[in-house]
Parts: sequence; C-alpha cells; structure tokens
Amino acid sequence: MKILITGTAGFIGFHLAEKLIHLGHEVVGLDNINDYYDVQLKYDRLAFHGLNPQIASEFHRIQTSSLHPNYQFIRMNLEDKAEMMDLFEQQRFDVVVNLAAQAGVRYSLTNPDVYVSSNVQGFLNILEAARKYPVKNLIYASSSSVYGLNKSIPFKESQSTSHPISLYAASKKANEMMAHTYSQLFGIPTIGLRFFTVYGPWGRPDMALFLFTKAITEGKTFQIFNHGDMSRDFTYVGDIVESIKRLIDTPAQSDPNWDPQHPNPAHSSAPYRIYNIGHNSPVQLMDYVSNIEKYLGMEAKIEYLPLQDGDVPNTWADVSELIESVHYKPQVKIEEGIDQFVKWYTEYYKIDVKKA
Repeated sequence: MKILITGTAGFIGFHLAEKLIHLGHEVVGLDNINDYYDVQLKYDRLAFHGLNPQIASEFHRIQTSSLHPNYQFIRMNLEDKAEMMDLFEQQRFDVVVNLAAQAGVRYSLTNPDVYVSSNVQGFLNILEAARKYPVKNLIYASSSSVYGLNKSIPFKESQSTSHPISLYAASKKANEMMAHTYSQLFGIPTIGLRFFTVYGPWGRPDMALFLFTKAITEGKTFQIFNHGDMSRDFTYVGDIVESIKRLIDTPAQSDPNWDPQHPNPAHSSAPYRIYNIGHNSPVQLMDYVSNIEKYLGMEAKIEYLPLQDGDVPNTWADVSELIESVHYKPQVKIEEGIDQFVKWYTEYYKIDVKKA
C-alpha cells in the first residue's frame, strides 16, 4: 500500500516508518521539523533512513531515501491546507497515519495557541484531504490524557472523556470528535489511538525516561512530582508500532450492535473506532527510576515536588478492545525497554557510563 505517515522526524513516526519500509510498503513521510525539542535529533532520525538533512530542511521538496527506494520525505506544515491538498492529489494514498502534533501536557499550559493550529486545524486539513481524495484507512494519534479527571482505572475506551485537564488533552479529544463527524458524514474509516506513556530508543527529550537518564548521567538533580506517588502504564515503542501495523490492515467498520440509546463512545454506526494502546500493567514511577539507575549503574539525585497542573497521578490501559480486534497485546517488559533505551542513549551521546 501507499501510506502517508505524518511526524516521521518524530519518535513514534520514525519507528513506524522503519517497520513499514521493511515490510515493503510505499511510504511517504511528512514532518515540519519544529523546534519544540532538539532538531538535530529529528534530522538524525531522518538520516538513519537515508535522507539528506540539508534537503529535508527545505519546505515542500520531496526527497527519496538513498537507502530505501520505497521511502520519500517532505517537510510540510499540516496547517498549510493548499499544500496538503496538493500532496493528497498527487500521491493518492491508500492509508494515512497521522502522528504529527504539538505534543506535551505542560507545554500546553504556556503555549496554548500552537495546540489549536497544529492539532485542530492541522487535523482538519487531513480530514478534508481524505474527504476529497478518499483513503481506505485513516489512523490518528489521540492520547491517554483524554481521560482527564476520570479515576476509574483501568481506563476503558467506553468511559467518559468529557473532563480533560490540559489543552493538549482537549485538542486530542477534539480530534476524536472531528474524526467521528467525518466518518459519519463522509464514510471515512477512522481509528483513534490513545497512547499510554510511550518510551524507547530515539525517544523524545521532553519525556521522563530521557530527562531522568540525562540528569543521572550528568550528575544533576531532577524533579519528580506528587512526591513520587505516581504510576504510568509505560508502553514500549515497538509495541505501539506493532499495534499500528495490525490496525492498518483492520480499517474501522460500523458496529451493527451500536445502540444510540446507550452509546458506546469508542464505537459507532459510522466506520469509527477508538483503541487504548498501553502495556496494561502500570509501574510505580520510583520503580521506573530504579531501573534506570540499574542499567546506568549510577544513582539518581531527586527533588520531590507536589503534583503539577495538567498531570494525572495514575494511568492504566484496558486493552481488551485491541486484543479482540487485532489479537495483540503490548508485551515488552519495563526492564527490557529501559535497557534498550539506555543502550541507545549512551551510544548516541557517546557516554561511557562507567566514567560518567
């Protein structure tokens, strides 16, 4: 199939492109390479796939990988509707996987405007393009943060997500509602994915594993909120990618048993589905830190603080819907995942942890 992946200079998009390229799909990657975090890491991800960073830095210039003839990349903003329409018209994609978005819960507290332009307007442009140039399957990243004030764990897709506590979460909730509208009105099959704390090699520098590892190797103190009384359903990026790969082959179908008198928000009479993708086994944050210390062979220096605005104390994914649909459950254990990240981190940044 010909597949558009937005966000391929990003963490999950990079790994998904790697998987689909090697499966023989024709992949077009798209990213705006913004400076939310270190752009060099983004260019290095692209270079790993045989893309010239200098060419990749130019907007609207499509480039074919020197390593993979079935992989092309273009730098573009989702907000640029005219360019998005042109791309869809020229390429005629079979599948779209939209992973590009302005990420970060805490960043949304101080920079709200970018979440509306990127996550809402950008996604609207993708929906409009898919409406005009139909695709067989449109998959997009939502987030576990949509569960907001809900404390009924494990989180199930059938639960209410009407009480988000950050604009980032609200923008992802908006994506789910927008997708349903286009599925209902225009028959576009859409699948929303609520990711639970994704981690692994080539990860994002603004996320806990990266921040903690960096601080520990530099001998610096880092902050842990809610005085360490937090748990997360940490999900290895390889499990995320395997789930997406299987869902690419399983477009959403209308649910013949959907009851408008008792509506399940994760299903519909339209071709629309929502899935949690999490490990289904939450880990205490301090146990997470202990594993980082173990694989680095170094001790952490921690400052404990109260819970931050926009944060939730605990996450835990019920993944029974995913298992039922694609017969897969995320399975990489936290010890293995952190080990893989630490090996990548120390190699990428050329750190000898025995001397650090």
